[in-house]
Amino acid sequence: MTTFVARPVPARRGNEQRHALVAVAHVRLMMLMLLIMAGFLLVIGRIAILGILGTPAGAANLAVNPQVRGDILDRNGQPLARTIDAWTIGVRPAQLLGDRQGLADSLARIMPGHDSSWYLQRLTMRGKFTYLDKHASPDLVNQIHALGEPGIVFAREPERLYPQSTMAAHVLGYIGPTATDAHIAGRAGIERAFDERLSDPRRRGEPISLSIDARVQAAMESELGRAMTNFRAKAATGVVLDVHTGEIISMVSLPVYNPNKLTGTSSDALRNNVTQSVYELGSTFKPIAVAAAINDGVITDMTRRFDATKPLKVGRFTIHDDRGDPKRWLNIPETLVYSSNVATAQIADKMGKDRMAAMFTALGFGERPATELRERAGPIWPRFWGRTTVMTTAYGHGIAVTPLHLANAYATLVNGGIYRPTTLLKIAPGAAPKGRRVLTEATSARMRQLLRLVVLLGTGRKGDAVGYRVGGKTGTGEIAGAGGYSRSKNVSTFAAAFPMDAPRYVVVAMLDSPNGTKETYGLTTAAWNAAPVVGRVISRTGALLGVTPDTSRDIDVSQLLPLVWTGEKKPVPTAE
Repeated sequence: MTTFVARPVPARRGNEQRHALVAVAHVRLMMLMLLIMAGFLLVIGRIAILGILGTPAGAANLAVNPQVRGDILDRNGQPLARTIDAWTIGVRPAQLLGDRQGLADSLARIMPGHDSSWYLQRLTMRGKFTYLDKHASPDLVNQIHALGEPGIVFAREPERLYPQSTMAAHVLGYIGPTATDAHIAGRAGIERAFDERLSDPRRRGEPISLSIDARVQAAMESELGRAMTNFRAKAATGVVLDVHTGEIISMVSLPVYNPNKLTGTSSDALRNNVTQSVYELGSTFKPIAVAAAINDGVITDMTRRFDATKPLKVGRFTIHDDRGDPKRWLNIPETLVYSSNVATAQIADKMGKDRMAAMFTALGFGERPATELRERAGPIWPRFWGRTTVMTTAYGHGIAVTPLHLANAYATLVNGGIYRPTTLLKIAPGAAPKGRRVLTEATSARMRQLLRLVVLLGTGRKGDAVGYRVGGKTGTGEIAGAGGYSRSKNVSTFAAAFPMDAPRYVVVAMLDSPNGTKETYGLTTAAWNAAPVVGRVISRTGALLGVTPDTSRDIDVSQLLPLVWTGEKKPVPTAE
C-alpha cells in the first residue's frame, strides 16, 4: 500500500511578495521625502532671493540697486555717507481683503504724513503696486504689520544715508537716478567724482577716507553760519588747508542743503561756492604782488617807499586809497599793514605784465581749482593785460578766482614757497606730493613776517587767536555788475595762516554781500566780519589740529616793527 506524506507549501513566493511591497513602499517614501525637500528648498530659496533683492513682488518695474556702495569717511574714520538697509512699505490693491476705507483711516493714524484720502487713493488702484513709505522704521513696520492685511507688503532695500545731515554736503554730494535711465549714481561731490570706485562690486563696499576733519568742518560751518546770519550775507565760504600736504581739512559753502532730503532744494544751495563761484577777492591779492616783487628782485629792501600821498592817475582811471589811510610815502610793511591800493599798484607797475601774469599762473590762477570734484569753475582772466589791468589785479580787481585758489596761494606763500595741488583725499604720512617751487625760502620767510604784522598792527587784528600766532590779510572787493562796481555790495575775505613761526594751516573765510550792523558801525569790510570768523575757528580747532597755543613764542618781526609808522595817533585801518 502506497503512503503519501503531505509537504508544507514553500514560503519563497510569499516572502518575495512581501519584499516587493516593502521596496515599493521605500521608493514611495523616498519620493515623498524628495518632494518635501524640494518644496522646502524652494521656499528657502525664495526667502533668500527676497532677502537679497529686498524688493516686494509686483515691484519689478522699480529700479533697485542691490549692490553695496562704499562708505565715505572723514580723516578720523567718522562716517559721513553710508549705505543702510531701509524698510519699505507697499501695497498690492488686488490682494486687499478688508475694508479699504477703514484701512486708509488706520494708515493715516499710524503714518500721519498723509491723510486717509491719500491712502485710499493708493489702496483702490487697480492691479498696480505702489509704495506707501520708502523710509520706514522697524517700529512703524511692526505697527502696520499688526493690521493683518495681506495686501500690504514689506521689504528691505539699500538706502544712502548721510548721518551728519547737512555737514560737508557740498563735499559729499548726493546720489540719484541718472538723466538717461533709472540707474542710481553719484550726482555731485565725492559721490559723483568717485562713483565708479564707490559702486564697484569688486571692491565690496571699500570705504573712501577723505582729508576732511568732521570736527573742524563743524566748527567752520557753525562760525560761518552765525556770521552769515548776523550780517545777512547772500552766501559764505570757508576753507581750512594743510599747507604742507594740500589736504583740505574743511570746505564749507553756505547756503547748504541736506543730501538726505533734496526735494525743494534751491539751485543756490546746491552750488559749491568754494569751487564753483569766482570772486574778485580784493586786497587779499596784495601779499601775492609783494611776494612776486621780492622774489623777482624788484623789491630788495623793506624800507623802499612808494608815494601814497595822493590818488594815482593812470590814463582815464584813478586809483584811490581808503579815506582813513595815512596819506604819506609808504614802505613795504606799511603798504600791507595799511592796505594801500596806490602803493601796491606802483609795485605791480614795476613788475610789469609778464611777471605779474607769470606769478598768477604759477599759483594756478589760470585754470580750474585743483580738486577731485567735478563742480569747478574756471577763473575770469584778463583778456588784455594793459598797464591799468596789471596794477588793479595786484589788489584783486580785474581778475576773479575761487576761494580754493586763494587758500592754496596762501599755503604757497607761507610753506616755504612750494605749490601743491589741493586734495579731498586723506594722504598717508610722508606721501604728500613734492609740488613745484614758486617762491624762494627767503621770500616765503619774509612773507610770514609781513602777514604777521598785518594781524598785529593792521586790518587783521580781529582775526588773531591768542597763542596761535596768526598772520593774514583782509580783502574787501566791490561786486561788479552791469553798470560797473557796486558801492553798496562787496565780497569780504580774510585769508590767514597759523602758527606763523612754523605754519601748519591756512584758514580762509569769505562773506558775499554782507550788511553792516550796529556793532560794526555800519561797516561791511572784512576787518569787521570775515576776520573774526577766522579767529574764532582757529581758537576752536587749533588744538584739535595738533597746534598747541603758546603765548611765549612768536615769529620774529623785530626788524620790521620800527618801519611801521604810528604817528602821534596811530591810524585805525578799517578799509579792508
